[in-house]
Order: sequence, then structure tokens, then C-alpha cells
Amino acid sequence: MASAASRRSLLRARVMDFVTSTAILPLLLGCVGVCSLFKLLQWLRTRACVRNAVVVITGATSGLGRECARVFHAAGAKLVLCGRNAEALEELTRELAASRATKVQTHKPYTVTFDLTDPGAIVGAAAEILQCFGYVDVLINNAGISYRGTIVDTNLDVDRRVMETNYFGPVALTKALLPSMIRRRQGHVVAISSIQGKISVPFRSAYAASKHATQAFFDCLRAEVERHDIEVTVVSPGYIQTSLSLNAVTADGSKYGVMDETTAQGRSPSQVARDVLAAVGKKKKDVVLADVAPSLAVYLRTLAPRLFFSLMASRARKEWKPKRC
Repeated sequence: MASAASRRSLLRARVMDFVTSTAILPLLLGCVGVCSLFKLLQWLRTRACVRNAVVVITGATSGLGRECARVFHAAGAKLVLCGRNAEALEELTRELAASRATKVQTHKPYTVTFDLTDPGAIVGAAAEILQCFGYVDVLINNAGISYRGTIVDTNLDVDRRVMETNYFGPVALTKALLPSMIRRRQGHVVAISSIQGKISVPFRSAYAASKHATQAFFDCLRAEVERHDIEVTVVSPGYIQTSLSLNAVTADGSKYGVMDETTAQGRSPSQVARDVLAAVGKKKKDVVLADVAPSLAVYLRTLAPRLFFSLMASRARKEWKPKRC
């Protein structure tokens, strides 16, 4: 009597014979080819959607903003790059102008230097942005700052600083540019939020609060401007391999200066930038770009809140010492 191992080997051999038969193998290869072609056509269509479109990117000098500048430039968009550092913006402009990695006609970017945390500068910056091409097709609110600290030790000025950068600044710029979009009945507003705009993680209170506010504001905006044919997309990434944690502020306002392991192991900013481009091209409303665990946590927060709260409390106990500052 044949052993179990022999029967398994015989079964595997028969399966392979079936798969590699002249009837099945061409069908499988055909399916793979069709799927690959479909993905290629989708990507080309996405790039075509932003070709010659005026795209404004805040926080363009580093991290995800810089990668978005590269990706949208390669797709043929007319860029207006925004940030606080004029020299860094000019450096990025020279880099993009020198790039020849695409067959699509590209355009020399404009730059506008201003600080999102300065309410008085935003109206003037919006006017300068509109002077570049006369209108804006896509506004990508990307600029942001992170935070590490305990709530009890954090100065209220730090909470305000994070909110000014992550919430009030993008809201003010969006409001300043929105009337021109409404007049044209055309425009797309993108808010780069975070998975922490959907769930709250211990020792990230100011950051999570600013991103929750961002999610809520742009969800409301989407509903209100739908009648004007304006699109609104909220993108919620998980951890990205950028300097966000290095530049995070702490409870006393000083720089955190540490590359978190989760950040170092996060997604590449170039991949996230391509996902942002795809979201714009497909006019997606809400996009979560996170791994399985944080994505499941979003549903767990709604479906099993007690379990979620217990898990967050456990995480807070484990991280208490390294996060004290």
C-alpha cells in the first residue's frame, strides 16, 4: 500500500501535468498578460489625467512632497512648488529641469516661498500661486510636522504649533484657492493625512488630533463642493521612510531627532507618491495606504472599541519609558 508521502507526490505530479498541459498553460499566461496590460493602461491613463494640469504641492522640499514633485513632473504636470526654504525649492527646480527620465513633455516648475504657520502670509501666497498659471487644477496639501510626547508634559504651545502646521495652514490655503476652483467648476483638493487621522496612538496626541481634524474638515469639504464638480481626496498613509520622526517636536517644543524603527521600515516615499498620483487620476475619495495591522485597527476601533482601547492602553504601558520627554 502506497505511503501518504507517495500519494502526495503523485498528486503534485498530476496537478503540474494538468497546469502545464497545452490547454491550461496558454490560458494562464493569457490571463497574466491581460492583467499586466490592464495595469499598464490604468497607469498611462492616470499619468494622462495630470498632463499639463497645474499642480500645487506644499512641503515640496523633502520627504513625500519632494517625491510627489518628481512623480507629477514626470507625468507632465505644471508644478507650483511651495515651502519655507527658497534655496531648497530652487535646488529641487534645477533637479527636475535636468531630469530626462520621461518621454512626456515636462514644464519648468514655479516656486512660492511661505510659512504655512503664518496666517498673514497665506493670502499673499495664494495670490502668488494663482499668478503663476492663472488657475490651479490640483492642490496637494502635503506639508506637516509630527510630534512625540506625553499629554501631561506637553506645553499647549506645542499643540498649537502642530495644529497650525497640519490643520489650520492647509485649511487656510485651501480656502484661499477654493473660490478660483469654484468659478471654473474644476479642481481637485488632496489632503495628505495619516492613518493616525483614523485611529489614535499613544504619545502622538497632538499629531493624531491634527490629522483627525484634517480628515473631518476635508470630508465636509468634499460634500459641500461636489455640486461645483470639485474633487476632494484624503490620503492616509501609514509609516513612510522620511525624516518625519527626526523633525518631530517633543513635549517642550524641541526636536525629537530620532529615526523610529517603524518609520525606517515604512513604505518608500516614491511608492506613496505614485499612489497619490493614482488617487488623483482615479478621483478617489479616501485612500488608506497602510499595512494590514493598522488597516485592521481602523475597523477594530469601530467594531470592537473595547478591545481596541485595551490594546492601545497596553501599547502605552510598553512604550511609556522610551517616550517620556
